[in-house]
This record gives sequence, C-alpha cells and structure tokens, in this order.
Amino acid sequence: MVILDNGGVTPCPDEIHWCTSPPDGIMSCRRAVPGTAAAHVPTWEDPCMTLVPTVRRVLGDGPFAEIGEPSLAVVDERSRSIAVVGDLGSVQWSGSGTADSRWTGHRIGVYGQSGLRCRHLVRSRYPVRALAFHPVLPLLAVGTGCYDGGYSFEGELLLIRLDSGEVVSALESPREVLGVEWRSETALRLVLAPCDDWENPQAHEQGHAVVVARSDWGAVGQGEISAEEPAAPGEPAAPGEPAVRPDHSAEARRILADLAASAGRQWSVRRRVWAVEGTQDGRVLAALDGVLVESWLPSGDLQWAVEDEEGGRQLVPASDGTSVWTNAERHGRRKGRRWETSAPRVDRIAVETGEVLETLSPGVFTVLVAGGGRPILRPLEGRRKRAERLMMFDLDGPVNGPEVGSFDLFNHPFHVRRGSRPYVLVGTDPDEPHRNKWVTALGADGTLRRLFPHSWVPEEHHFGGPAIEIGQSLVYAGAVHHGRGLQPGGAYVVRRSLSGSVQWQHRTDHPATALDTDGDTIYVAYNSGALTALDAADGSVRWHTELEVDGAPTAALSLAVTPQGHLLIGTVDGRILECWPRQ
Repeated sequence: MVILDNGGVTPCPDEIHWCTSPPDGIMSCRRAVPGTAAAHVPTWEDPCMTLVPTVRRVLGDGPFAEIGEPSLAVVDERSRSIAVVGDLGSVQWSGSGTADSRWTGHRIGVYGQSGLRCRHLVRSRYPVRALAFHPVLPLLAVGTGCYDGGYSFEGELLLIRLDSGEVVSALESPREVLGVEWRSETALRLVLAPCDDWENPQAHEQGHAVVVARSDWGAVGQGEISAEEPAAPGEPAAPGEPAVRPDHSAEARRILADLAASAGRQWSVRRRVWAVEGTQDGRVLAALDGVLVESWLPSGDLQWAVEDEEGGRQLVPASDGTSVWTNAERHGRRKGRRWETSAPRVDRIAVETGEVLETLSPGVFTVLVAGGGRPILRPLEGRRKRAERLMMFDLDGPVNGPEVGSFDLFNHPFHVRRGSRPYVLVGTDPDEPHRNKWVTALGADGTLRRLFPHSWVPEEHHFGGPAIEIGQSLVYAGAVHHGRGLQPGGAYVVRRSLSGSVQWQHRTDHPATALDTDGDTIYVAYNSGALTALDAADGSVRWHTELEVDGAPTAALSLAVTPQGHLLIGTVDGRILECWPRQ
C-alpha cells in the first residue's frame, strides 16, 4: 500500500478496489473480492488513477534511513543479512504533543548486504535489547522490553521470518527479554528481567536465564511460549543472575558506517522532519533534528543548511517573501555535574543564502503563530494563574500582545497554515486554561476575538492539533481526551465555518501529524503512516494510502502543498518526499 512508482499497491476508498502501479509507472486498476486473486485489468477511467500522487524524488535519503538513531547492529554472513535496531524518537515537541498517542519510534530493520536495501521493517512497542539470527532457518529472534515506570518489566520475544516478513510475538505474557542466543537449531537461551520489582531491590540489575526448546522455531505461533515455561524457579523471589543493559550504539554506528563505505556510500543519521515548505522558485525548505533550516534546490542538491544542537520545529514564511522564520527546540543537557539549557532561538533565515538575517530574544521558549505581517510568539513556559501574553514584534522591537493564558503541548497546539490572520486556542478559565478552549483570532488592532468553542461536542474534551484556513472556514485536526488514552474513533479532522457551524467531520483511530490543502483536497498525515485525501467540500475520502519508500513503511511528520501544486512530505526518518499529481 504505497504511492511510489515501483510496483506498490494503493487502496482506494472502496475496500475491495485496489490501484496498482507497476515498475513501468503506468497505472492500472483491478477489482477483487478480499482474500481472492484478481486479474490485472488496465483501465483509465478509474478516479483513483488521477487522484493519487506519486513520489518522484526523495531528498535526504541514505542507507539505513528507516531505523533512525541506531542502537544495535548484527551481521549474519550466512544469510548475507544485517539486522539493525534504531529509534526514530517521539513525535512530540514542546509546542505540540497530541500526535504522540499510539506512537512508537522503535524500529528493527533487516537489510541485504548487497545494496543495503531494507527487506523488512518492524515497529516494536518496546526498546530492543538483543538480536540473534537463527543458525539455519531464515529467522531472527528479537528481545525487547523496559520497565513500565511503576511496577512491571514488560516486553516481547519477537520472531521475524526473513522469507516472508511475518512477525510473531512468541511469549504468552509480557516479559522484558534482555538477551537472546541460539544454542542450537532447536534451543534458544533467553535472559529475562523479573516480572516486577515488588520487594526486590535488585530487580533492575539482575535477571535469570532459561533455555526454551522447539523442534521447529519457524512454526512457533503467536503467544505459544506459556508464562510458566520461561519463569524463574521460585518467582517472584529475587532472580540470581546479573543482567546488564549494555550500550551498543557506538559499535552499531561504526558497523553501519563501514557497511555503507564498502558499498561506496556515506551514512549519517537524519531524523524527524518537523516542517517543510516549498518556494515559488521550486526550492524545498525543511526543519529537522539537528538542523534549524535546510534548503534543497530544484535540481535535488542540498544548497545550504543551518545547524543547531536540537533543530528547528516550525517554518513560517516571512512577509518579505524571501526569508523564513523558524524556532528551535531546547532541552536540558548534562554538562559535568550540572544540567544546562541553551537560550531560546527564533531566527529569520534568507532563503537564497541561508544567512541569519534577524534573531529575536523572547527570553522564554515560544511557538510561532502564523498569519501576521511580523512574527508573533506565544510563550511555552506559562504557569497557571499567570496572565501570559502574545509577543508581537514590530520594527521597534517586542510589543505586549493580548492575554492568552498558559500553554500546554496537548491542549493548545493550533498551528494554522494559510491563515489570513493569526489564530490561537485560549481557555476561558485562567485557573484551568486547558478547559473550555475557544478558537480566537487576532485582529489588526491587536485584540483577540472569540470565534467558537474548540470542541463542538459539549461532553468531549478536545486536544489541539494542526489546522488550515480555507475559504471562510477552518479545517483542524485533534483528539478526544479519554482517561484510558486515545480510543478508536477518538481522533478527528473537522471543517467549521468561522461562525462555528460544523460543515463535516472525519473520525479516525490515529492522531494527525500534519495537514494542508490545495483548495479542493485536504491532505492529512497520521502517525500510523497513513496519508488520506479528503474532499474539501464534504469531507469524503478521495483516497487513502500507507506511505512507503522503496517498499519500506514510513510515516509523515509534516507536509505542505507547494506553489507548483506538488505535495511535500517530511518523514519521521529524516527524508523529504516530493509527490506530484499523476498527469
């Protein structure tokens, strides 16, 4: 399920209708009953053929891009395969956290030594602790897990079948698996953390080893290893074997760099493209981890990059049309015995040269509020019962704007693309600013005007998310708060008139990471890896696809429609996809 030109499959809104793009790039369609084969019948009348864009170019690509920051790598000469463990990171930052629900950045990639192509990519719920290739079978054993922060050590034993890519979670009950080692074709040695740390002060340093035997590990099914089989004698008593969680990241980086060099390529880590923008002259701008802003020429060459210790998070085109505003994330870093945090950074960058033209000094971390002639900043460090104000910058310096209350990364994100004026979410109760939020607009006179309540369902509490202005309305995404986390159908995209009336709504199971429009279609990216196109007029699904690059799944963290009508997609693994409509 993919929008590439290399033989992927793209599902259309009809569940039994699939569009297929063969290697020659010519679209054809087929119909089939689910679970049955279908003849490949070319047709040019199918609407999906003209709607689904194709990836024409991938910027920032490189070997092992799919796994992010590597933590473990194992080379198997017998199968000529490489297993790599990595982390893409979370999909939240100080200015937005809603999209992190149901997300995991832990990845296991299996690559071929010839060409370093990713054969299989697996998402893991937990950090990966150990890898081991089976001595004979096309099988990879993976130990995962972590402490849940309050009581239990949870994890899985994953068995990845290298011929099919099928993944089996073999343990009946969750256990953190710290080590895996094949003792023979039939015997697998596991090192397990204890079930919990109840009355066990050594639980975080010790575990126990057990050997599990199967005549055919390739036939092991889901949850087939019972809870009793790997249990330590006398559990829940303290286990008796030291169990460490070693850091293999330096060795993994060396292995990947050497493998890439042997293939005549260079390897470096790129992660999380938080914002993308296209320019009138065809350049592509991006803000990502470790890079405040970078610029790609229409030729596909990297023109310049402004580095930063953490990286840019937002891009807002400046009113002069030749520069862009950006802000940087800031986290505390250990320096010696102390934790230090760098000063906030908000810069205006020249698109042509990458020169820093202007630097603002807000004194606190801020989000950029789009839609103003000069930059407008909203403080992120507000405390309850404190009357935080927008910071409005003019040629003479900062000016105090209207009160907006405190900000939290779940309730108040509301970055509006294509806005004719600035919009912000503001709570009506200063003591509890996360409640009863209103969508407000900032007028030319510097005053805020309430437009409508953010939640159109009185009994639901809605979190904020990305938004766009289209016509006399706003389209925005978010999620419904629930005490047990995001529920099925708890994420949404909604279009509302500026008077508050709901024109349509689209409910989903996963939160949106980004959205934009070309005027007729609303493009929505989800943290599940899905990309959906909605009809701007009525919200109906025009097409839906799962993002892949060269056969490996990925997820969009940002997207933008360029002035040329192309769709730019910034991925969680540091790549930028240029998608063009089919002609």
